[in-house]
Amino acid sequence: MKIISTKDNLQILHEDNHIIVVNKRVGDIVQGDKTGDKPLSEVVKEYIKAKYNKPGDVFLGVVHRLDRPTTGIVVFARTSKALERLNAMFSNRETQKTYWAVVKDKPPKTSDTLVHFLKRNEKNNTSKAHLKEVPESKKASLDYTIIKELNNYFTLEINLHTGRHHQIRAQLQAIGCPIKGDLKYGFDRSNPDGGIHLHARKLAFTHPVSKENMEIVASTPNDVIWNTL
Repeated sequence: MKIISTKDNLQILHEDNHIIVVNKRVGDIVQGDKTGDKPLSEVVKEYIKAKYNKPGDVFLGVVHRLDRPTTGIVVFARTSKALERLNAMFSNRETQKTYWAVVKDKPPKTSDTLVHFLKRNEKNNTSKAHLKEVPESKKASLDYTIIKELNNYFTLEINLHTGRHHQIRAQLQAIGCPIKGDLKYGFDRSNPDGGIHLHARKLAFTHPVSKENMEIVASTPNDVIWNTL
């Protein structure tokens, strides 16, 4: 059964006066969109308002997003100063993002660097990975390593060098390794909860105010495959 995050069951990974970091569940949407579903940003505001008895509107800045079917680390800013600095950090690639993905087919190599040119299709909200540059494409690069071989699946650890639309999903499809449950990128069947086995596992960054080195790790969802790791 799919559990959506509420102010009472939020999975808080770190919280201070300037930032709050949450472990996003499958189906949580980070920022409002045309579905009209309540976004995680509003849920976090409700949590802060209730916990600290804050009158009026609560400030919360969305720094980055995860795709709706993906799980893992999402950082929000609690002050405008933190938001400005985090925005600069993320856009300048001064953060280190590590993802875990479960795929059915074994990648060509145990570890490799993938470089593609991604072209986004706004109509169906997908990106296609090309080996050579095509008009309106953007260069995408990541490293992957197989970290565990399961009965029918392989778990990969992925480090992103760029932050493109659906980058991991499109690049893994391009090497014949679509992510478990990801119908949009070539997997043959959906997961029961509508999610995909892609998890934002670790984020390393400098705290925007204290300048402390932060390393946040998010536990994987409670699921028969993730639980084997």
